[in-house]
Amino acid sequence: MLLKWYEEHKRSLPWRDTKDPYRIWISEIILQQTRVVQGYDYYLRFLERFPDVFVLAAASEDEVMQQWQGLGYYSRARNLHAAAKVIANMGHFPTTYEEIRALKGVGDYTAAAISSFAFGLPTAVVDGNVYRVLARHFGIFTPIDTTTGKRVFRELAQQLLDEQHPGDYNQALMDFGALQCIPQSPQCTDCPLANTCVAFSTTSVDQLPVKSKKTEVKTRYFVYLYIRCEGKILLHRRGAGDIWQGLYEPPLLEFEHKAEFDEVVHSADLPLDSRYRLVAEGVKHILTHRVLLADCYEVNVPAEAFSILIERGYTVVEEKVRSEFAAPRLVTRLYSML
Repeated sequence: MLLKWYEEHKRSLPWRDTKDPYRIWISEIILQQTRVVQGYDYYLRFLERFPDVFVLAAASEDEVMQQWQGLGYYSRARNLHAAAKVIANMGHFPTTYEEIRALKGVGDYTAAAISSFAFGLPTAVVDGNVYRVLARHFGIFTPIDTTTGKRVFRELAQQLLDEQHPGDYNQALMDFGALQCIPQSPQCTDCPLANTCVAFSTTSVDQLPVKSKKTEVKTRYFVYLYIRCEGKILLHRRGAGDIWQGLYEPPLLEFEHKAEFDEVVHSADLPLDSRYRLVAEGVKHILTHRVLLADCYEVNVPAEAFSILIERGYTVVEEKVRSEFAAPRLVTRLYSML
């Protein structure tokens, strides 16, 4: 029934027209935290720049990050690059689930997807769509974000897998969740599985799947200083241990609250004759567990002061080539407001 539905409704996507594990891997990493409509163009551009794993492995991290700019969750790009180097050293893409699973940035779902799509291995995928379809159809109230829940759904998905057509079955189940059994207002009345769906018969569709944890969302207050002097600006490359590792941004101040102008000037510790201009205030950027509220000041400083600031460890960049330095989406939004 599911495969028949898939034949009629499957989405036409470029990574489905290939058995090349590299291309499938790239698509799966991009789609880990990204909707298909957003990831589609990134996928095409990424492959145009890095057509095979050897080209990707030979590229610099800055080149990879620049192609990834705007997709977010930048650890995916760093892990992808690291794994590409491992694969290049092997001389070929790994062909078993265990080898694929061992690649940096590849979890159970991604390994199962690549294994079944590229090599026809009988490995069931379990993503958000699969959790939702199985929870509703079988009336499973075990929370999907618990160890027990993950095991229950993983085992059930493996039992249901069509081992003769594992790739098509996995794609069908995911597409069914993405198109038919959607999170809000699913199309239950014309669903081919409605007669056997426990959630539909017990009017519990909106209650499933169940999650036990609610993540605390933290608000952070950023103030960016776009320091400019004679056609040059200062940028800082973010290090490990926080968001956006490896990306470039203007000098940043962070506060526990919305900072007033006097606080910004005091914390910036710039020459007294620096000229400030507020170009953006309270720009909101939402991450998975954080909400960022950002202000941005354009600060023009005299040449003698600029040379002193360089000693603080910033990268000096010609303003006209600013776009060559990969930046977080929040920062590119602020650039557009200057």
